[in-house]
Amino acid sequence: MNEVTEFAQIAAEAIENADKKNYALVKQTLSEFNAVDLAEILYEIDDNHLPLVYRLLPKELAAEVFVEMDSTQQEKLLAKFSDKEIKDILNELFLDDTVDIIEEMPAAIVKRILKQADKETRESINAILSYPQDSAGSIMTTEFVRLDERIEVKDAFEKIRRSGPDKETIYTCYVTDGGRKLVGIVSARTLLLSSPEDKIADIMETNVISVDTHTDKEYVAREIQRYGFLSMPVVDKENRLVGIVTVDDAMDVLREENTEDISKMSAVTPSDKPYLKTSVFKIFLNRLPWLLILMISATFTSLVISGYEEALTIFPVLFACIPMLMDTGGNAGSQSSATITRSIALGETTPRDALKVIWKELRVSLLLGAVMSIVCFAKLMLIDYWYNGNTQGLTMAQYAPSAFVVSLALLITVVIAKLIGCTLPLLAKKLRLDPAVMAGPVITTILDTLSLIIYANIALAILGN
Repeated sequence: MNEVTEFAQIAAEAIENADKKNYALVKQTLSEFNAVDLAEILYEIDDNHLPLVYRLLPKELAAEVFVEMDSTQQEKLLAKFSDKEIKDILNELFLDDTVDIIEEMPAAIVKRILKQADKETRESINAILSYPQDSAGSIMTTEFVRLDERIEVKDAFEKIRRSGPDKETIYTCYVTDGGRKLVGIVSARTLLLSSPEDKIADIMETNVISVDTHTDKEYVAREIQRYGFLSMPVVDKENRLVGIVTVDDAMDVLREENTEDISKMSAVTPSDKPYLKTSVFKIFLNRLPWLLILMISATFTSLVISGYEEALTIFPVLFACIPMLMDTGGNAGSQSSATITRSIALGETTPRDALKVIWKELRVSLLLGAVMSIVCFAKLMLIDYWYNGNTQGLTMAQYAPSAFVVSLALLITVVIAKLIGCTLPLLAKKLRLDPAVMAGPVITTILDTLSLIIYANIALAILGN
């Protein structure tokens, strides 16, 4: 039995027992699962039973499950919750999770959530929401352990015991001076291995890597991944510690960014919901603009074919090889653009590396183009000639110039496609556009037109009018 089927069966049993008022059994069964699996199980429960089954979960587990649920289910539950239930949920959630939920909810529910939050929580929520959507400030949490550099280890432990239960992480503690400026970090391991009388200032790590509140959140996530951090401190312009970005939030950012890049590379407007949970009309709207743009842009390809049709049809092999040349050029360009786009996303390549990238792709394209043109010429002479050429009364010597034109055009097309494919993402990055837009169907459409122009002009130059 696969996982999805198992979850559906558990959900069906929970509904059946809830109808029989066997609430203790439902609670006992569901409490054995972790929050992530429970969110999947609750997804299989219909809207009528969802609030009842959710209310049977233990308080702390219910809050964890709520965070893991998708926004549609969260909205359904919040609409059914009383003000007291909303307040209870808020008390169990970490601040960054509360902000994430608020960003997904309609105005009426947001108003109810903020109404049940205390003044301090509302101020913190509003502060986080005031930061740009793609910044570190928008995904940070203010619930972390802050230690004064002047206290001793024993005092630090006392503070951790007192405030730790309400903090998102206690494995890394952040040290500040009297002005709340970040001066160091100290791990729980260091505290445990130090003497109770040691000063925090003497054992802390002062070489701290931090980010500004307006730093791009994808960059923050990459830095957390690069250094293997559990969290990253976020400071304001005066280097005052205002929050931290935890590794779980960084993973969410990377997943979202990767999903967005894949969507754009496939000429689809990114969606914030899973495929099966997205309506048909929404998918239609996400795909239609790109298809229309690509369809209209393909008009240039049609115009090129029409302009050179008479010349190319004199030699049937030339016309027959058009799809092969267009596909090869598009594929070659997409390879380079996808590789460079990924390299840019990982921070391995920047626009300053343009000359290095072009020089490398030029050498790669020459090798690839040379091999492919040789194979193409051999295929045309050994296979296509015997299939088409001799049946039209052409000798091999008469057929060879056409095969040479196709092979030469293929070589030049591959080289140009690779150079354009590696250059456009770097140019997009330089112009502060998303490099992913320059990959996939977009670059294929551009190269279709260019490959045809190159092909037709080489044919005219070698074979004459």
